[in-house]
Amino acid sequence: MASASACVSLLVLLAMASAASAQLSPTFYATSCPDALATISRVVTAAVISEPRMGASLVRLHFHDCFVDGCDGSVLLADTGSFVGEQGAAPNAGSIRGMNVIDNVKTQVEAVCKQTVSCADILAVAARDSVFALGGPFWTVPLGRRDSTTASKTNAENDLPPPSSDLQGLTDKFSNKGLSVTDMVALSGAHTIGQSQCKNFRDRIYSDTNIDMAFATSLKTNCPQATGSGDSSLAPLDRTSPNAFDNAYYTNLLSQKGLLHSDQVLFNGGGTDNTVRSFASNPATFGSAFATAMVNMGNIAPKTGTQGQIRLSCSKVNS
Repeated sequence: MASASACVSLLVLLAMASAASAQLSPTFYATSCPDALATISRVVTAAVISEPRMGASLVRLHFHDCFVDGCDGSVLLADTGSFVGEQGAAPNAGSIRGMNVIDNVKTQVEAVCKQTVSCADILAVAARDSVFALGGPFWTVPLGRRDSTTASKTNAENDLPPPSSDLQGLTDKFSNKGLSVTDMVALSGAHTIGQSQCKNFRDRIYSDTNIDMAFATSLKTNCPQATGSGDSSLAPLDRTSPNAFDNAYYTNLLSQKGLLHSDQVLFNGGGTDNTVRSFASNPATFGSAFATAMVNMGNIAPKTGTQGQIRLSCSKVNS
């Protein structure tokens, strides 16, 4: 009898493992919405060509979505009477952007397939198409995520790594989401595109010692030391090639020109130095690791099956 129950338990575990691995599929919309991916690609590529910075903003949206309660489109929800959402959380307030592009994508996708493609999946595909439009790698995106019906400002403030993070803090935040140290270093490479606000790098350019002095001095012009002065002034996260998805982010770290404290800690005598060197010396190695890490990140706690819903509007729960 014991062996029979053990066998049943094993079968249950195998079934659960199989269900988990089969949750998302690259062909999820092959029959239900065959034009979905082409539609997303068309809208996103046009937006990124029009404003290259938008590519970084869309990648960041996907990252900020997945790290807070899984990849479920919760970051797109506006506040309601029943919950305070993620957009007003410290990591997002005044900096989150790209929702208008996602809304445009959603409108176009709804026109070809009514209430079929989730906002969470649109975010995942938009991130991939943004990277590709800026010269980065292309990867196959597993699909089938469903959208959340709530969001949490508190969880966003607890789960997203701040720009002041040290290496252990970063490692812990990523590990908590099931991501490896290699995933963490690779995903940080998304900072090869986009810009950051002065308030996020002020302490680094005035207080850090592991920074190229000429680099720091050049940034001080538009980022005064006094808090509240020039807080929203922007600087490229990778000034070498700010609109190209390449591996220059890592070569910048080798010369102590990481913009954020949380960037430079990846190359500061710690356990990630060799990974940074590897990505700096081999663009293909970085591209492959980044694609793998994005798929891994996209697999964080997705809602599938009958969980959640397919929102008609990405900013609000279906009535």
